[in-house]
Amino acid sequence: MRVLVLGGTGEARDLAARLVERGDVVVSSLAGRVSAPALPVGEVRTGGFGGVDGLAAYVDGSFDHVVDATHPFAARITGNAVAACDRVGVPIVRLQRPGWEVHPLAGSFTWVEDIEAARVAAEGLGVRPFVTTGRQQLDAFAGWDDRYVLARVVDPPEWEVPASWEVLRARGPYPYAGERDLLESRRIDVLLTKDSGGALTEAKLTAAHDLGVPVVVVRRPPVPEGVRVVATVDDALGAVGAKPA
Repeated sequence: MRVLVLGGTGEARDLAARLVERGDVVVSSLAGRVSAPALPVGEVRTGGFGGVDGLAAYVDGSFDHVVDATHPFAARITGNAVAACDRVGVPIVRLQRPGWEVHPLAGSFTWVEDIEAARVAAEGLGVRPFVTTGRQQLDAFAGWDDRYVLARVVDPPEWEVPASWEVLRARGPYPYAGERDLLESRRIDVLLTKDSGGALTEAKLTAAHDLGVPVVVVRRPPVPEGVRVVATVDDALGAVGAKPA
């Protein structure tokens, strides 16, 4: 089986390893937006495809199956992958970890539809925010130049953040003790995050709850209709199956 894995997540790396182990030919594609990413086993390509046309041309005749295991908020990549696979008749499955809507504390979160709504909601809840929504949309909070803001990112912002901000560069996992200490030591009074799901960054939710810090969560974009969605690497392996004899 020749499989293209659209990756960048821990699940994508695990899947690539399992596919290679069972004897499949795997190419993992990374967007190239993070410096020094963790690389999966097997062949790796980095960079965009040139939209739907480029991805369709790359897949056509070269792969038996595509697994979209990109970040839950990589909506453009997912949309392009679905359209490209539909055009060339190659099956695609979406591997997406469960979101935090099933988290035991989900009912206490303030759920919003986008980053702008998260900013507005947070302004009504606190004045010392901890922003963990990622580097690419961090400039949505640029107007917060009159207050302390703690922002955690993997790579540094591509613009000059206000002098009142503190930018932490770190990569998960983030244990509970560290998250609680961060919230307490910076006197954080509102936490902003995306519904990334998974255990790597989950501890901040519990730490915030235990300290009485309100949490604002941006909902995930929807997966295109008709696409098979699986939640685990085992399910993705089963969905890809084996190449017919």
